[in-house]
Amino acid sequence: MFESNLVILRGRVTSEPTIRELPSGSTVTQLEVTTRIGEVNSSVPVAVHGRAVGLHAGDEIVVGGSVQRRFFRAGGITQSRTEVIAAEIVPITRKRAVTKLVASAMATLGSAT
Repeated sequence: MFESNLVILRGRVTSEPTIRELPSGSTVTQLEVTTRIGEVNSSVPVAVHGRAVGLHAGDEIVVGGSVQRRFFRAGGITQSRTEVIAAEIVPITRKRAVTKLVASAMATLGSAT
């Protein structure tokens, strides 16, 4: 049985992050990250609890987090959205921090076996 929900995502922020205030009063920053495998681009929605300060469209980043599918009602219809919930976001230029993030993820995977 699988017990880990772990994502490491490298890509480029493709639009300016948006900050939403939840009914609870807390904030969520939402952004789109585009990844590229060969000639294929994929857009991945990423959510960060709180404010993601200093992120802008065009920034290349590495995201560590988990995948979550959430359900909500809009226009009287139940809808869902699958997104990456970021625990950590590191600019690709911070090589040491990226290495630390990936090593931590590998350690988590190693301890799950």
